[in-house]
Amino acid sequence: MAFLKVGGVAHHVMVEGAGPSVVLSAGLGMSWFDWDPVVPLLTPDHTVVRFDRPGHGLSGPAVVPPTAAGEAHRIAGLLDALGAAGPVTVVGHSIAGFHAEAFARLYPARTAGLVLVDSSIEEAARPPAAPGLRLAFARAVGAALCGTGVPAALGPAVRRAAVRASRTGGGDPAPRALVRRCYGTSRVLRGMILENARYGAVAAELLSLRRRLSLPAAPVTVLAGGAGGEAWIHRQRGLAATLGATFQLAEAAGHLVMLDDPGAVARAVPPG
Repeated sequence: MAFLKVGGVAHHVMVEGAGPSVVLSAGLGMSWFDWDPVVPLLTPDHTVVRFDRPGHGLSGPAVVPPTAAGEAHRIAGLLDALGAAGPVTVVGHSIAGFHAEAFARLYPARTAGLVLVDSSIEEAARPPAAPGLRLAFARAVGAALCGTGVPAALGPAVRRAAVRASRTGGGDPAPRALVRRCYGTSRVLRGMILENARYGAVAAELLSLRRRLSLPAAPVTVLAGGAGGEAWIHRQRGLAATLGATFQLAEAAGHLVMLDDPGAVARAVPPG
């Protein structure tokens, strides 16, 4: 475990294993430990890098609002700070699928593979109106909730309920003490609200990157959780077609595929 400062923020990073590097980035409100079931399946042949985005897990609070390019640069900056040599496979879950794809388009020479795990999809996203007002409102909501003690009172319970609702295989496997350490803080609540407020803008920015920049000649896989329903699976197949990617279905998994079917995630990563 280490803390690396990138862009003025202390990022919590874990590096395990040996071999070609794989970067794991979780979805909105998730933490490094949500990849725990996947890591031992990869470390025999890969160096696995997990990190918490600003306002998530144990990382410091966000300094600037997130953007697609900014999150791609964040991944590159962390790899630079780690001295990671050679191209990497980037695995992005949910909203982090936007970030992983942006990295592949902006850093093609550093991309060995791209895996999108039940990724967020916005086929026709447009830049939202009045982004400044949206951010100001989000920050005001965060300040109000934190000022009334909501994170400490409800944060861990909400986290556990959200994980349970997003799985087919049970509840939240994370240790309660670790969940309280992260989700009982105002920092994580503010980080989640900020990312959510910027969701539409980041989605629209990614579509702009798609129009301007090609993906590298590297393996791309879209891995969908089958519990999302036929409409969701159809959209995931559409994403794979758009990207020229291989489509894989974890039939028994919910949105948190890494918890319900970690083997499917590990198999989607190109061999070391």
